[in-house]
Amino acid sequence: MLFTFKNKMLQTNLCNIRLNNPTILASGILGVTKESVSKVGKNGAGAVTLKSLCHEERTGFSNPTMFGYNSVFMNAVGLPGQGIDNAIKDFQRLDNLGVPVIGSIYGYRIEQFGEVAKKMASLNPSMIEVDISCPHMDYGKPYYADPELTSKITESVKKNSGKIPVSIKLSPNVYDIKEIAHAAEKAGADAITAINAVSGMVIDIDARKPILTNKTGGITGPALKPIAVRCVYEIHETVKIPIIGTGGVTYGKDAIEMVMAGATAVGIGTGIYYRGIGIFKKVCNEMEQWMKKNKVKNLEEIRGCAHQ
Repeated sequence: MLFTFKNKMLQTNLCNIRLNNPTILASGILGVTKESVSKVGKNGAGAVTLKSLCHEERTGFSNPTMFGYNSVFMNAVGLPGQGIDNAIKDFQRLDNLGVPVIGSIYGYRIEQFGEVAKKMASLNPSMIEVDISCPHMDYGKPYYADPELTSKITESVKKNSGKIPVSIKLSPNVYDIKEIAHAAEKAGADAITAINAVSGMVIDIDARKPILTNKTGGITGPALKPIAVRCVYEIHETVKIPIIGTGGVTYGKDAIEMVMAGATAVGIGTGIYYRGIGIFKKVCNEMEQWMKKNKVKNLEEIRGCAHQ
């Protein structure tokens, strides 16, 4: 499908996917139905990532599953979702929603990642994002912390995705994220999404127990941004494939910071909680204002410039 392009200043090429601007709805926020995907696109997102899907339906964890305070937002929803088979019935295809759509997938076992990828590919998404890094899912040994397991999952997904580009979503909860990114690239990944949430906990001192039912959860929001920027910076120095910088992006200056660290595109998730669904247009307008003030004609001029 042909998409409409307006602002040349912010136009972005991500794995040969032409984006009207670099902002992408991160997985887990709003990308659940055709209507929500289209709504996010109409509100200015350059692309939309679906909520992660696996081989089966999941109800997730019981409440409380999320809360926010100051610059921190935490969640442990347990990856609830309708499952890939129901999603195929509901969406039928993903290339006719007026905005490039990224299908997010995961599995419990390595072979399930490949099975779900094959089914997701049948919907014709612009890209498939592979969530190996949810901080509150118990897979046994975490895939996201093991280069060999990351490599095997990447190979399985690539084998089952046809010509659709694949991005591996990495976790900051590792000793060396560069090593994991390199393993994904070597195994055939077309892009890296960095990062998923950081593991954390908050205790209600009056109730004398953790607030979240799952006890631990993923930290997102502005508090995550410095960690995400550091990870994007390190990954950019390690791999040659594009990076979708995700984590704490709330304002245009945050997005520009991500680009300067080396990101090709910028994921926005919890920012919707702080600024509403219009955040994509707001961030793009703020980026444009900064670029005009600093006489920057396009994002290529500043991409990775912090490495000089």
